[in-house]
Amino acid sequence: MQEFDIIIIGAGASGMFAAGRAMRAKKSVCILDMGLTPARRVAVSGGGKCNFTNMHADTSHYFGENPNFTRSALTRFTPADAVNWVKSHKIPIHEKAPGQFFADDAQHIVTALLSDAHSAKIFQNTTVTAVEKTDNKFIVTTTEHKKFTSTKLIIATGGMSYAPLGVSDIGYKIAKQFGHKIIPPRPALCGIKAKIFDTSLAGISIPVEIIIGREKIRDDMLFTHFGLGGPAIYRTTVRDCMSGFTINLMPGIDAYDWLREQKKQHGRKQLKTILTTKLPNKLAEFLTHDTRNIADIRDIELQGLTTRIQQINLTPTDFSLFGFAGAEVTRGGVSTTQISSKTMESKLCPGLYFIGECVDIAGDLGGYNLHWAWASANAVEI
Repeated sequence: MQEFDIIIIGAGASGMFAAGRAMRAKKSVCILDMGLTPARRVAVSGGGKCNFTNMHADTSHYFGENPNFTRSALTRFTPADAVNWVKSHKIPIHEKAPGQFFADDAQHIVTALLSDAHSAKIFQNTTVTAVEKTDNKFIVTTTEHKKFTSTKLIIATGGMSYAPLGVSDIGYKIAKQFGHKIIPPRPALCGIKAKIFDTSLAGISIPVEIIIGREKIRDDMLFTHFGLGGPAIYRTTVRDCMSGFTINLMPGIDAYDWLREQKKQHGRKQLKTILTTKLPNKLAEFLTHDTRNIADIRDIELQGLTTRIQQINLTPTDFSLFGFAGAEVTRGGVSTTQISSKTMESKLCPGLYFIGECVDIAGDLGGYNLHWAWASANAVEI
């Protein structure tokens, strides 16, 4: 049996960051991971550029049963702290969009994580088969009946997203073993399957507004062969969208007033021609096959067209989430009600900690999830 101060299950962003902190505190650390390489999701994030933080990271950009759970950790590890950490490793970075910070090469972030945790014993391709606690010591058993023991156990196993890179529900199983509630995981930051639009529109991207309850999202939406994707849809799926939402294909204007004005000024133009001044040709054709001049179309018909443009209601039966294989993050996980927001320690089992994506916290698109990985790992009482 090998003994350490801290055992970390999971060599992803949060687990590796926590290991780096433990190294600075001169603790002995063992990292157990089922994959072949550490931080493999970090290496592919942001298209290989790694959107490692967002300057707007606050509770409003996080979702779960209790987004306010993030407040303490976010206050103590800010986006400026993330930027300073990256700069301390002399990693070239750039601001791709306002507040969104990327590394020029995601592999540099992986190298920094490995450098900080250089003294940790990392066991790759290792599956945890059992965890028990005896006399304030955790005993972790892995494949080939190897045993490791420590006084602190950090669960950093991630969620079920990025399935092709390898995922495991072991973190949820350990949580349940020690009495923790699990919020059912579902895909988030993903596309949706829907048949409300024709597949001939696949590949077209347009700016839209999506309304979910009282919230409005303005971003680009992509028509796909299976349904819808793009940033607007991704951001929709991380929110509480499963009861349905509304799509506005022509945001920022009142389409009915605009169509009536076009009727006055350009009465001899066909309705489809008018629509192509605001929408791609194929989408205009999909919305109406009317070949009449707009002057010949009654206002009540224009009202009906306006509804088809600006009030596309998707009910729960109209769509389904594309799945964990294409999801960037997981909604659900270990309930925050039984975890300390200050230290990430279990309220049910002293010495047991949960960080990163395995917790019921999911961030918005744009660097928020990696920032949560750093912030939650930073909060752990090393």
